[in-house]
Amino acid sequence: MKRVAILGGGPAGSFAAERLASAGLDVVLVDEKLAWEKPCGGGLTYKAYHQYPFLIDNPTPKRLVTETVLAEPKGGEATLRLTEPLVIYSRLELNRMLLDRAAGAGAQIEKTRVTGMSRQGAGWRLETAGGAMDADFCIVATGARNPLREVGTQLGGGDTMSALGYYVEGDQSRIDIQFLPKLEGYIWVFPRCGHLSVGICGKGEPAASLRQRLEGFMQERGICWKGARFYSHLLPSLETRSWKSNRVAGDGWLAVGDAAGLVDPITGEGLYYAIRSGDLAARSLIDDAGGAAESVERYRKLLRKDFTADLEFGSRLAKRVFVGRFLCGSVPARMVQFTRRSPRFAGIMQDLFAGRQPYLGLKRRLLENLSPSLYEIAMSLGFSRIVPSTRGL
Repeated sequence: MKRVAILGGGPAGSFAAERLASAGLDVVLVDEKLAWEKPCGGGLTYKAYHQYPFLIDNPTPKRLVTETVLAEPKGGEATLRLTEPLVIYSRLELNRMLLDRAAGAGAQIEKTRVTGMSRQGAGWRLETAGGAMDADFCIVATGARNPLREVGTQLGGGDTMSALGYYVEGDQSRIDIQFLPKLEGYIWVFPRCGHLSVGICGKGEPAASLRQRLEGFMQERGICWKGARFYSHLLPSLETRSWKSNRVAGDGWLAVGDAAGLVDPITGEGLYYAIRSGDLAARSLIDDAGGAAESVERYRKLLRKDFTADLEFGSRLAKRVFVGRFLCGSVPARMVQFTRRSPRFAGIMQDLFAGRQPYLGLKRRLLENLSPSLYEIAMSLGFSRIVPSTRGL
C-alpha cells in the first residue's frame, strides 16, 4: 500500500494518521477546518486515558472533574464522587494536540475540502477545493454530516439524536446531569476551560422542543443564555437493526468515528470510540499482508470484538433507561435514589461513568446487586428515621 488518504481531521482521523505515519506509511490528512471548537464535546473517560495515557499526561489545558450530580424531578439529587476523574478539554485544544501528534509522526496535513471521490483502478481520485489527489486507500473520518454518500454509515430516520446548547460564562467544579420526564436523553452542565457548556441531547423529539426544555432548565437555575453562543449538532444514535447492517467499511475504504456511526446510543459519548476506531483502522491497514480486502474484513471483526457488539446491546437498553419504569417509578428517578442510598449501586454508576462497565454485563450485575442494594436502601431509610438530622446545627 503506497498512500493512505484520511478524509477528516477530527480525533478519529488525526489518531489514525498518527498511527499509520508512525508505522512508516505515506499518509495525507485532508480537512477543511482542521482544529476547531465544538462547544458540546471534549469529555474523556477513564477508559480512554487508561488505554491511551497521553490523553491525560500532556501540557494541553484541561479540566479534571471528580464530582457529578445526578438529578430527576421526582428522584431528587445524588452526588457521585468519581474515583477516576473525567478529563474535559476544549475541542479546539484537543483537536490541535492530536493533529500536532499526527504531523510529528510524519503525516502530511492539507487544509482543504474534499468535494468528491471516485475509483481510479485499484485506488482513488479525490477532488478537493485545491485540486485533485490520488490515494491507494481511504479512511473516512468526515463526521456525522458526511457529504460523501457512497462511503460511511447510512443513517436512517431513527438513527440520530440532537445535541444543542449554549456556551456560557461561568465556572463550577462539578458536572450536572438532569433527567427529564418522557425524554430519551438528558441535560448537562459541563465545566470547561474558561466557560460552561450547558446543553441537552435527545432522541425522537424536535430540536425546537429540546431547546425549550433546556431554556426552561436554565431559567430555573438562573443561567443566562441571552447573547450566549448557541450550538447544535446531529449525533449518530443507531437503532438496533441499524447496527446489524452498519456500513463501516467497503472496497478500498474504512470509516471511523461519527462517520461510521460509532457513538454510545445511551450517553451520546463519541470521543473514545472515535479515537479507538482510528487506532483499529490503522492496525488493520498496517498488517496488510493479505491485501486491502483482508484489511476491510479485519477491521469489521476488530470493531465487533472490541466495542460495537456492546454498543448494539446498548441500543436495546436506551429507551428503557430513559423512559422505562421500575418499582412504580421512572428508571431515572430510581437510578438517582439508588445512587444516593446504596453504595453498591453507586459503585455500578462509578464504573459506568469510567467506562469500565460494559452494557453486555450490566443486567447480570444489576440483578446480582439488586437485593443487597435494596437492603442498603432500607437500612439507610430506617437509620435516617432513628438518627435526627444535623442539618442546621
